[in-house]
Amino acid sequence: MFKILRDLLRYNIEFAIGFILTLGVFLFALAHFWAPLPDTAIYLLPPDMPPSAEYWFGTTSRGQDVLWQMSAAIWNTMLFGLTVTIVSRLLAVAVGMISGYLGGKWDQVLMTINDTMIALPNLPILLLVYFVMRDSMSWPVLAMTAALLGWNYDARLIRSVTLSLRSREFTRHAVFAGMSVPQILVRQHLPYVMPVIFFTAMNNLIWAIGLEVTLSVLGFSDINRPTIGGMIYWANQHQAIIAGIWWWMAFPIIAVVLLFLGLFLLAISVNEYIDPRSRLSRMGA
Repeated sequence: MFKILRDLLRYNIEFAIGFILTLGVFLFALAHFWAPLPDTAIYLLPPDMPPSAEYWFGTTSRGQDVLWQMSAAIWNTMLFGLTVTIVSRLLAVAVGMISGYLGGKWDQVLMTINDTMIALPNLPILLLVYFVMRDSMSWPVLAMTAALLGWNYDARLIRSVTLSLRSREFTRHAVFAGMSVPQILVRQHLPYVMPVIFFTAMNNLIWAIGLEVTLSVLGFSDINRPTIGGMIYWANQHQAIIAGIWWWMAFPIIAVVLLFLGLFLLAISVNEYIDPRSRLSRMGA
């Protein structure tokens, strides 16, 4: 895995740019642990101050420093996205590899569940969960709900890779050597599936972050917890654009665009690494 990362950083400019962008946003988010004020504190600073030497990104109408609010917001948004991605990857890998390797009734049952989940509309279900659990809603509950809805497409992709690995010679040798099914899946097949997991993780992370921003902008989350969508929500509530407080909305949008761009470049470069035909087709175009 580290060899793949080293090769991508050395030979793929898109991956290097995406890695630098994503790492830069992550380090900026990490800085919120050294913020001079609590993340949820309001009306402690002069409101509506434009960007200056004292307040680099200005202040909000709620008396908050946009710089430190953004740092905490990006951290919380990325934490939500990573939680969704990790849980959904575990589900996708478990379902995809077990279904692809065992086949038969296991494959039929798991793929029936998988296809049923694909048919379900994600956003209405998340809104329903929010309204049902409004009084006890928290970001982990919302993240787990999103994770349960975000694994099915990738499980089919992992299943197709496992199907091809099942017929390989080294798999037969592993069976003859007496290895159990979990040992074969983890030791023999998982290394071949890891690039696919990484590629789908990038796409799923983009989806999860976009979902969190959308829900928060609409007010269907804990709006008192700093997130990128939450900052945009409060800016809309205070009519920041009409009042000329452009920095309250502009900087969070720029931050999430840079994050999306970095993750997108990582995803497409890993896709090229997995499937060289995509690189050749692009060169031909």
